[in-house]
Amino acid sequence: MTRIIDLRSDTKTLPTPVMRKAMYEAEVGDDVDGEDPSINRLENLAAHMLGKGAALFTPSGIMSNLLSVLTHTRPGDEIVLGSESHIFWYEVGGASALGGVVMCTVPNEADGTIEPENLSLAIREKDMDFPRTALLCLENTHNRCGGTVLPVEYTDSISALAHQHGLKVHIDGARIFSAAVYLGAPASRLSENADSICFCLSKNLSAPVGSILCGSEKFIATARKWRRMLGGGMRQAGILAAAGIVALETMIERLAEDHANASRLAFGLAQIPGLAIQPEKVQTNIVLFEPPEGITAEKFILELNSHGIMLSYMGGRKIRAVTHRMVNSEDIEACLKHISRVAAGMTGKQ
Repeated sequence: MTRIIDLRSDTKTLPTPVMRKAMYEAEVGDDVDGEDPSINRLENLAAHMLGKGAALFTPSGIMSNLLSVLTHTRPGDEIVLGSESHIFWYEVGGASALGGVVMCTVPNEADGTIEPENLSLAIREKDMDFPRTALLCLENTHNRCGGTVLPVEYTDSISALAHQHGLKVHIDGARIFSAAVYLGAPASRLSENADSICFCLSKNLSAPVGSILCGSEKFIATARKWRRMLGGGMRQAGILAAAGIVALETMIERLAEDHANASRLAFGLAQIPGLAIQPEKVQTNIVLFEPPEGITAEKFILELNSHGIMLSYMGGRKIRAVTHRMVNSEDIEACLKHISRVAAGMTGKQ
């Protein structure tokens, strides 16, 4: 039977045996009433690790991002975010549909940053005819830019610029701990000057469900009420929180293995004739590349699926591979062999 090597996303990770045991033994209560001890422990741990006053467990990263918009803005406001941001591309327009805000996109540079000049130009003057520019949304690591990391100095400076103009700053930090490992800095330093940040437990940290939104106590109190309105209040959710606690306590340092495997994959892909990739730009666990000329990304992915290699389509000619706990170095070597054979077969250069 062909072994499936699933590189579509780190959301494909399964909980570890330790997580399953913790979930089975979890102490639980009614979280809507603040009575679930496991949820409370997880939220306190997350707030401490991110250097914020409080935290809120949510079912998903999309809900965490939406809660940040709803809490920082009012209907009719405008938010500024990158043209390649997850909030803009993959969150069903929730900020506009449910928050009533205008989404103003400015170009993301190849490294995921937003040029300060472009941010300044996007911030509205105070005028009767203009919406209020209320929020800047950043992304770290940046998914559509290939898992790139925002340097601490950049986050500090762009946040200072936003604050100077009266904007709040939210970081979509779905994989913020990958950024922290890459930079060798605590996650709290990466979010020090942001007003809020969220991260996913269910991606590279391998927990089965959930995201955490962090901010001030006042911010989280308001976000908690929004979560209730959106139907995100859960009861004995400590079963899920137990896995999240294990994730935060045991799964962060090992992210360096995912980064190493992604680099190994990227430099291996660079040796395959016809593929387009810049391996030196791979920083964390996301690898973007393009198939040989004359072959669509969709067709290339479909052919690889038949060989047990699963990748994701990112639009245009972009293909994405995401390394994670359930893919080891031997899998990477096997993946490279299959991709090399498929590329040769499809281009007739065997």
